[in-house]
Amino acid sequence: MYTFKPVLKQTIWGGESIADFKGIDTDMHEIGESWEISALPGSESVVANGKDACKTITQLMEEQGEKLVGKKAFQQFGTTFPLLIKFIDARRDLSIQVHPNDEQAKARHQLRGKTEMWYVIKADEGSKLRIGFKEQISKDEYEERVKNNTILDVLSESEAKAGDVYFLPSGRVHSLGEGTFVAEIQETSDITYRIYDFGRVDAQGKPRQLHVNEARDVIDFSVQEDYRIHYEKKQDQREKLTSCPYFTTNLLDLTQPFRTNYEGLDSFVVLMCLEGKALLRSEEDGQSQSHLIRQGMTVLLPATTKSLNVVPEEGCKILETYIK
Repeated sequence: MYTFKPVLKQTIWGGESIADFKGIDTDMHEIGESWEISALPGSESVVANGKDACKTITQLMEEQGEKLVGKKAFQQFGTTFPLLIKFIDARRDLSIQVHPNDEQAKARHQLRGKTEMWYVIKADEGSKLRIGFKEQISKDEYEERVKNNTILDVLSESEAKAGDVYFLPSGRVHSLGEGTFVAEIQETSDITYRIYDFGRVDAQGKPRQLHVNEARDVIDFSVQEDYRIHYEKKQDQREKLTSCPYFTTNLLDLTQPFRTNYEGLDSFVVLMCLEGKALLRSEEDGQSQSHLIRQGMTVLLPATTKSLNVVPEEGCKILETYIK
């Protein structure tokens, strides 16, 4: 059972909520993201507990391989941990952006693409999410609308509410709005094509780079009536939120002890605590382990974990993620 030191990212749109949410002390301001588990070069997670403290996630992968992530994931991704896990605090609107798929990213960058999901932890009243299109447009119209600053007019917009879930496959245009705080689960990739940035400038007073042409052949221009994932909110049982080839994510909204068996899973498990706290007791590779998880913490269970008991204190909400 592993915890990691968070990798905090200062951004032009970042807020002041992440440190308080996670209960950590820092002099940093405008923290837009806390990378909870990351294998990206330059931002690799470092183990914070136990005998492997101070090792990077990549060192764990090299030493443990399929014992850490599972046989299937290790064969597919090698020594790169397959997911990037984040908390995101948007004090201002993020840019309108899109990500390439695996095939496109490999051809252009020799990297993986980016499919992701959001779970809205909290949102200010009136906060918005922009996801997908509300009307059909062509590639040429897309470029013209970016040029004349009317691209927002054709994007689907919805009010952000705590508990909302959105699946964002590669190719789907999206943007977090001002006043939203989310948990994000995604492929291990940081390739983003920025389409529109509200005319903002960076610290040097220069407009941030846009990738309008790169995005043209990546964007999925199809229209959906509703981009939100609808699920039945239930307590004290596993509720599936989304499942795709890259990850499966469930919600555990617990008020009483919860036991689960992972023996047939063949995958690591990531637990993100969104609210409250709980005692985790696991059986890993023949040994019992326990750890207290609280709001803002993320725990990685290796693929050798056979079972898990979650004992909430009053109540807790946990996102459970693995690869099927």
